[in-house]
Amino acid sequence: QLQLVESGGDLVQPGGSLRLSCAASGFELVDYAIGWFRQAPGKEREGISCISSDDGNAAYADVVKGRFTISRDNAENTVYLQMTNLSAEDTAVYYCAVHSLGICVRWQNRGAQRFWGQGTQVTVSS
Repeated sequence: QLQLVESGGDLVQPGGSLRLSCAASGFELVDYAIGWFRQAPGKEREGISCISSDDGNAAYADVVKGRFTISRDNAENTVYLQMTNLSAEDTAVYYCAVHSLGICVRWQNRGAQRFWGQGTQVTVSS
């Protein structure tokens, strides 16, 4: 069974950091570009980062650029999202997704994802 499982979501204070994990089972993550998305209450799901399958090139949405870093550990079959300087606007459910391409083209297009994980909640509050 092909599956993605996100973890690492938590309650964190403004200015804090978190690292999210996206672990794959049933397939090799190395063969795919992987995206991170998030969905805040009342808002659409938005793409925030993507990492390509081949050379690990990364792409970021402007709202997270400079604060978030995506990486992959192929030996662990896991993709990570390191988040720093968090603010209340980062509060959302965070999802990872397998992209239909091996490179991060049209990576923010929700319809271009093969399948999704179940999400992990990140809450930024004092």
